[in-house]
Amino acid sequence: MDESIWNAVRASRGWLDAANGTGQAELTCRILKLTEEAGEAAGAWIGVLGQNPRKGVTHTREDVAAELADVVFTALVAIESLGLDARSVVAECVAKVRARTS
Repeated sequence: MDESIWNAVRASRGWLDAANGTGQAELTCRILKLTEEAGEAAGAWIGVLGQNPRKGVTHTREDVAAELADVVFTALVAIESLGLDARSVVAECVAKVRARTS
């Protein structure tokens, strides 16, 4: 990933820390934020499918991708908020997946 992503993750964590603190309740909210973002991705996919007859087709695949990117970014900030290096955690995850799939 581009260095600007990791810089943005760290900056976002710092901004949240300064605004909301770093206690357990705040960390809980940052982790729960993932659920909110995932729900938005699900809602966008429902909009692609036109699943709600009252609304019809309301979203594009690009909208879904943007919502999924929000999920990824929010997860990276949550990892950093745990006091861990998100880049290292993601690298470990990639190595684990590669070992299973090769």
